[in-house]
Amino acid sequence: MSINDKMLLRRFSLVAAGLCILMAAVIPMMSVSAAKEFIPPAYELTTNYYRSYGEPDISVSVLGDTELERGETANLEIVLSNRGIFYGVKSITNVGTSNSDHAQSLQELEYEKLRTTAYGIKTGLVSGTEYIMVDSATSSQTLKDPLYPGTLPENPLVYTVTVSNNAPAGVYMLEMPISYEYQSDVRMTGGKAVTLGLPDLDHVKYYTPVNKTLYIPVIVKPAAKFEVMAVSGGLVAGRETTVNITYANVGDFPATDAVARVILMKPLSVDSSVHSLGTIMPGESRTVSFSISSDGQALDKTYALDTEIKYRDTDDNLAYSGNMKANVRMQSPERQFNITRMALAGILIMCVVLVIKSLKKNRKG
Repeated sequence: MSINDKMLLRRFSLVAAGLCILMAAVIPMMSVSAAKEFIPPAYELTTNYYRSYGEPDISVSVLGDTELERGETANLEIVLSNRGIFYGVKSITNVGTSNSDHAQSLQELEYEKLRTTAYGIKTGLVSGTEYIMVDSATSSQTLKDPLYPGTLPENPLVYTVTVSNNAPAGVYMLEMPISYEYQSDVRMTGGKAVTLGLPDLDHVKYYTPVNKTLYIPVIVKPAAKFEVMAVSGGLVAGRETTVNITYANVGDFPATDAVARVILMKPLSVDSSVHSLGTIMPGESRTVSFSISSDGQALDKTYALDTEIKYRDTDDNLAYSGNMKANVRMQSPERQFNITRMALAGILIMCVVLVIKSLKKNRKG
């Protein structure tokens, strides 16, 4: 090998090493989608004829009604759209009279028009309130295809949400974090990529990641809402006792033809499980008395009675309050007898003490 050949080989090795260093510096700055196809050449092997302007503009809309009732579970069908606008380009490299450069610049111009396309869209739905729960199975979703301006996905994104029975009426904003990337720069290779073993690569795309948050409004309808405000009376094993339950309308609208019901299981039973409440305005309350019988073997503990209210809403439709709990204490008759006997014994002892004191006083007199 001649001296000139050795010098040429050495120069080629230095250039190759420099290219490797430059490529290693570029790789960490690339997005995942840009790196999944090939390692882009360094800027020195590309030419940028234009600087383009514009990017994707992702917005969200909901199919159907987002007005929900307390206790309702519903599917929100959400559609993403891209309103991105390609504003134009600015020439930054003079092509002069070169036909090849002119052809390269025109080709880059076509590639630059894809700047407003969103790739790899990932979305989620997050509730910032305890009154609305998003099903974890649907809380994160991905749009497989790119979202081009002026087009809509074939299928909407479906999220399952549940409204709490205790949710106050009003508007709740659910957060929808969204991430994607777009083609922020295009550079032409002009055939120089052949040195990297990519002879068919005529251009290189560089991507920029975007993270933003969209908002979905969910409206909880105003309606009557009931709570158990007080419970009086107790249960006695083997006997029938009266339990008084006070219901209050803490909602926004009146409830007409309201009927209260208790649902009991053994060892408890009730003569009449349904009682009428009439019309209850917001802020009003009604007390109902239930005659409840208990088995003689009933355990001495607190029983949570299930109760609910059926009524007609402002649209004259039947509505239900949902299940409420009324906690009542069970006492055994033996315990009640022991308490009574102890009370009588105490009274008897007091009487004896008073008599003894009176006798002592009379003797001294």
